Amino acid sequence: MSTTLTAPSESTAIADRPAEAPSFDAVYRRIVRRETHSPRSLLAITLAALLILVFLWIGTEIVIAELGAPALLVNPDDALASAVSLAEAPAAIVAAAGIGIALVGLLLVIAALAPGRRARHVLSADRAAVVVDNEVIASALARHTAYAGNVDPDNVTVSVSHTRAVIDLSPTSGVPVDRSVVTEVVDEQLESYGLRPRVSARVRIAENGRIGA
Repeated sequence: MSTTLTAPSESTAIADRPAEAPSFDAVYRRIVRRETHSPRSLLAITLAALLILVFLWIGTEIVIAELGAPALLVNPDDALASAVSLAEAPAAIVAAAGIGIALVGLLLVIAALAPGRRARHVLSADRAAVVVDNEVIASALARHTAYAGNVDPDNVTVSVSHTRAVIDLSPTSGVPVDRSVVTEVVDEQLESYGLRPRVSARVRIAENGRIGA
């Protein structure tokens, strides 16, 4: 009895190869996206709860109407008659109602498809996924702004959004603040962070200073 060995076909050889491990870049992007984007679970739960309440109200109104009791809000027959007679309303009213409904639907579609963003940014780093809250960025900018403007840190307020950092500075009464110096320091700090997406700064200096600040 003889046995013949045959070489595996190309398709078999490819199938038997172990799957390649995901590259670091792919893992990096996945982690960053998960930490900087929020799911739409809250919106979906809210809409589902509203729909459940509406259906419960409609069902309750129907049961009350069958029992001959007064309606809670609107009698189902009256609501149906109003909906049918809507076609006979002036064209301007019908068009406005249609546009309003279309806008609501469009906003819901955009909210469902567009990714939700968290108040976070990505910092440039070698072979590491570094994500920082906007509050941390604002705190760091406030500290450097106070030093550059020679003011107390309590006189500086910083708010950081997705692409903009707004710095409000109240100078000490009688001590002028050089806006160009403060702006340069803030820009240098933002550049050193290497934030993604890029954040631009806007420095606003109050006209009236604080006494003894």
